[in-house]
Amino acid sequence: MKSKIIGVGSFIPRKVAKNEGFENHDFYTEDGSPFNHENTVIIEKFKAITGIAERRYIEDHLVTSEIAQYAAENAIDDAQIDKETLDYIIVAHNYGDVKHGTHQSDTVPSLASRVKHLLRIKNPKCVAYDILFGCPGWVEGMIQAEAYIKSGMAKRCLVIGAEALSRVVDQHDRDSMIYSDGAGATVVEAVEDSSESGLLSHASATYTYDEAHFIYFGESNNQELNDARRYIKMYGRKIYEFALSNVPNAMKECIDEAGVSIDEVKKVFIHQANEKMDEAIIKRFYKLHGKVAPDDVMPMTINKLGNSSVATVPTVFDLVVKQQLNGHQVSKGDVVIFASVGAGMNINAIVYRM
Repeated sequence: MKSKIIGVGSFIPRKVAKNEGFENHDFYTEDGSPFNHENTVIIEKFKAITGIAERRYIEDHLVTSEIAQYAAENAIDDAQIDKETLDYIIVAHNYGDVKHGTHQSDTVPSLASRVKHLLRIKNPKCVAYDILFGCPGWVEGMIQAEAYIKSGMAKRCLVIGAEALSRVVDQHDRDSMIYSDGAGATVVEAVEDSSESGLLSHASATYTYDEAHFIYFGESNNQELNDARRYIKMYGRKIYEFALSNVPNAMKECIDEAGVSIDEVKKVFIHQANEKMDEAIIKRFYKLHGKVAPDDVMPMTINKLGNSSVATVPTVFDLVVKQQLNGHQVSKGDVVIFASVGAGMNINAIVYRM
């Protein structure tokens, strides 16, 4: 048996936060000193590097588990299945439910249990649990679903990536402009191994010897604040160098294991972390095969949706499958790659035939 995606769904928040909204922010460096440039200059440089012009935030009354539910409902409807037939619900996130105006993350019960409750699933043998794997969490959830299916432990799994990073950003840190909110989901089903479509290969790795704290929780850059809160922080340059060194190799490992040619790859659904970084990863991946990356191989949503962590890959996949993204589309028989990198430092990739 192997895994086949039979339904996809996403939830894109309605609240649009444009770059211009950051012009009145007070930004500080890591040592607490103000920047020498005007915010308009900071924002212009930020957009040139990341490609982000705007991002989406959830409304004040929502939390991560609720937007995960909405994405899940869309995927279940798309799959046209009875939700009671799900064997596993796997929810990838990193910061739990953080209510608007509060400081504390809430992860008990698990977000997966909350999603199952919100979906009103009665079947107690539908097992629900969370996965904390940084931004590659949804991809890793797909790999775990594949393991359950190949072992015979499951016939049908729901894999969700959901995050509300707007609740954990430091408004005095330039990097706060990168992050956004969203959710994406897939229903994965067991199919006979003789079928041409389905998950063909996968690769995962965790680097911790030197790289474990490239993304971490830290204090506000505004050191005058009497604030006990912690916020998402990162060493951007180190992450860029790490990703460029490791992600293309993981993708190549997958292609080689799957036994398909890089010329067969129709789309690469990569974590929407930073436009320049993603472009560099794709160029290096194709260079490893002595090729030049096709112009339209990497669908991008970061310019409008920002970096929603675990939600970026399933969200862009959903938009492309439903032909809602700038003419990008996939057809039966197409080979696609899912790939991500993030806190851990974790990397992973999947080769999948539609």
